[in-house]
Amino acid sequence: MKIDRVVDLSVPLTAETQVYPGDPEVRFTPHSTVDADGFNLLSVAMGSQSGTHVDAPYHFDDATPRIDELPLERFVGRGVIVDAREAGERGRITPAHLAPVLPRLEPGVIVLLHTGWSAHYGTERYFAHPYLDREACALLLEHGVRTIGIDAINLDETPDETHPGEGFPCHHLIAEVAGVIIENMTNLAAIRSAEPLISVLPLAFVGADGAPVRAVALEVD
Repeated sequence: MKIDRVVDLSVPLTAETQVYPGDPEVRFTPHSTVDADGFNLLSVAMGSQSGTHVDAPYHFDDATPRIDELPLERFVGRGVIVDAREAGERGRITPAHLAPVLPRLEPGVIVLLHTGWSAHYGTERYFAHPYLDREACALLLEHGVRTIGIDAINLDETPDETHPGEGFPCHHLIAEVAGVIIENMTNLAAIRSAEPLISVLPLAFVGADGAPVRAVALEVD
């Protein structure tokens, strides 16, 4: 196997990293410097779901696996990209969006919902993203899919003062089958391969609800 191209699907982690409302902000503080100590060392503070990250089932259900308890196979697999760019602001990603890729869905694939919403990363509009409809989520799970990603801050609708949301139905459905959610992906339009190898291996946080990842698409020969 030859890797022809590696596509970075991750947002950078900085003090300006956009986080879900109420989540801890990212803080980088120099702990040691070459001038003072002979080496550089950074103190890092952030939430378990800062930047591009994966949700473990435990994020929404105490009785389900935590991030370190999931098989690593959940985080590496053949990618199937769903074109949902026409869904628009607070639009639903429905079974109709999934129809073109249904024959390619099977256990082990990683479904990536390409909404184009990462273009709004860093702005208030980023929170008004498209989201996965409960019926479409159930359809993915029926086909054996256990890892679903999106280029937005939330797989479900992000509530605000005028949009109360629906209680995070997709998070609950995916937790029930010990599945994984990837959020805050970016650069999905740069993937050229019809079947890239996707890697979203998380940091091995023990007992955590999720963890940051360096998400990449490997285009292989």
